[in-house]
Amino acid sequence: MKIDSIKKNISNILEKDLFINIFSSILAIIIGLLIGFIILLISNYKDAIPALITIFNGGFSGGSRGIGQVIFTATPLILTGLSVGFAFKNGLFNIGASGQFIVGAFAGVFVAIKCTFIPSNIHWIVALISSSIAGAIWAFLPGFLKARFNVNEVISNIMMNYIGTYLVNYLVTLTIFDILKNQSQNIPSSATIPSMGLKAIFRGSSANGGFFIAIIMIIIAYIILSKTTFGFELKATGLNKYASKYAGINEKRNIILSMMISGAFAGLGGGLLYLSGSGKYIEVVDVLAYEGFLGIPIALLALSNPIGILFSALFIAHITVGGFYMQIYQFTPEVIEMIIASIIYFSAFALMFKSIIGFIQNKINKV
Repeated sequence: MKIDSIKKNISNILEKDLFINIFSSILAIIIGLLIGFIILLISNYKDAIPALITIFNGGFSGGSRGIGQVIFTATPLILTGLSVGFAFKNGLFNIGASGQFIVGAFAGVFVAIKCTFIPSNIHWIVALISSSIAGAIWAFLPGFLKARFNVNEVISNIMMNYIGTYLVNYLVTLTIFDILKNQSQNIPSSATIPSMGLKAIFRGSSANGGFFIAIIMIIIAYIILSKTTFGFELKATGLNKYASKYAGINEKRNIILSMMISGAFAGLGGGLLYLSGSGKYIEVVDVLAYEGFLGIPIALLALSNPIGILFSALFIAHITVGGFYMQIYQFTPEVIEMIIASIIYFSAFALMFKSIIGFIQNKINKV
């Protein structure tokens, strides 16, 4: 009887989706950190443990400024994570967040620099709205091709990433170029996102009100997916578009809308970063925006849950800032990036770990 009771308790725990989601993500993080620790030992075994502790401390190593930098770093990652996660929830793989991110960034910066006639109290708001709209427009074509011709969205989004990057490079040099610095011009103060009190709390950091906007977007995404008929239809289309069509749901429209909403999140993320007034500029380089790709592991760690995306983005930002402070132990930036990449890589196994836990639960039920 006692053994049966223990089995029943274990089974009840494993059956809880929240436990399975959290445990699988934590397991992925732990394995990634172990691989990172091995890299530290190989690079400099004497300082490996202090360096690992510094990574764990993250932003706390820099006091209030470090915490503020975590918030600042996490802000655009929350939006790219939402972009990828929202599409995942609806059966789509939005690997095009990088292109949508940089196109949205350009739209916001362009409006900030060229549209100075906009009243100063709403200039930054209009610029951010422009970023979001541009991201949605850039995501329209992959969504349309998927809905109308069943073109794989991964392939079309990869193409749009490169097209977006090179197009933005061209448009920057054509319209808002600082020829001396090979980057976009300074944005006016009226288009800079206000700090909303965060810079007073986290002195010396780049934290600003964009973090609150990201929180609002999380709430909106959660409400859409969990509390609305529209969200139910989106998820139903993702699970089985043929069954959805049979049930009277317009599956083609939902695929396009899902991709465009995802693009809007990514585009807004670009605006939040480049309108932050933290010295960020659009550089004319042939490199895809890495913030867009970081949205993939962030969504995977959170298993596409909007609330979980907040915490996974903060975690990635936390270890990123910790990696910056880890340089006091003479580790090269490449080693730091390898450690962070290891953690990110194993975040992709969160779904696999979830399946393993489900398998264990089935075995317990059969015993």
